[in-house]
Amino acid sequence: MPPARAADGNPAAANPAAANPAAANPETARPAPAVGPSPPAVSGLLRACHPVPAAAVTLFAAALAAAVGRSLPGATLTVAAVAAGQLSVGWSNDRVDLGRDLATGRRAKPLVSGAVRPAAVTAAALTALLLCVPLSLATGGLAGCAHLCGVAAAWAYNLRLKGTAASWLPYALAFGLLPAFVTLGLPGTPWPPWWLTAAAALLGAGAHFANVLPDIDDDLATGVVGLPHRLGARRSATVGGLLVLGSAVALVAGPPGRVPPYGWGLLAVTAGAALLGAGRRPGRSRIPFLATMAVAGADVVLLLVRGAALTGLR
Repeated sequence: MPPARAADGNPAAANPAAANPAAANPETARPAPAVGPSPPAVSGLLRACHPVPAAAVTLFAAALAAAVGRSLPGATLTVAAVAAGQLSVGWSNDRVDLGRDLATGRRAKPLVSGAVRPAAVTAAALTALLLCVPLSLATGGLAGCAHLCGVAAAWAYNLRLKGTAASWLPYALAFGLLPAFVTLGLPGTPWPPWWLTAAAALLGAGAHFANVLPDIDDDLATGVVGLPHRLGARRSATVGGLLVLGSAVALVAGPPGRVPPYGWGLLAVTAGAALLGAGRRPGRSRIPFLATMAVAGADVVLLLVRGAALTGLR
């Protein structure tokens, strides 16, 4: 910020150092504190939360709450808790990975480019996590515990498990517990049907494999050796596709009754996407991850259409 001009007749006009001693020694000068974060910093903070997966998971929770018949207040609390949890996970992921991202020159990351300060991301992650606790428990004790276990699993991935052979487990656990968080808030605290839990867990594990593929070389260069890294890019693409396909199978074939035509259509599309991902040359493309998100969206639509399969929970 440039210094303000002194008015006529003010001794400061003749001797700027008298008004601002720091001007006599520029090395000791400090910028005036900003009043709130600047717009670029807010934009950087939003980009650092991994907005696409955070929004996808939150929308999935909202759709599931609608499918099982949660009341408007209950659904609102559920969505708010999931959003807070996803924000905390996204921000903590970028903050923990800052050293590795700097080493590999990932300038697209807001923390690496300087679009947002590390302290701001740390504060945002912890604030979101603190908000997640009461929001989760407000939906019910058992439901809240289920959600907080899922959030804890995601944080464990960021802090430690990302570089181990168990890297897939936090994804499977966190996604698998999401339906339980939604249904346990209903009267009588019912658990979700097995096929819904299985579909969510398989989808989460598949998303892990798809998400790792574009950055697998950078991860290996900085010592991150999760299960996809150990299997290699091509095999990981195949495994990820099969997991997503298994998720669709569970969602289509699991509910009682006859499989409708659109269920078979979803299976055909998912199988095609899985084969395309398995046959595609591994690289930095985010197409596998985006395809997984598209399949997740199709799963949500199918879940809403087949909502009758969940009426026993209401």
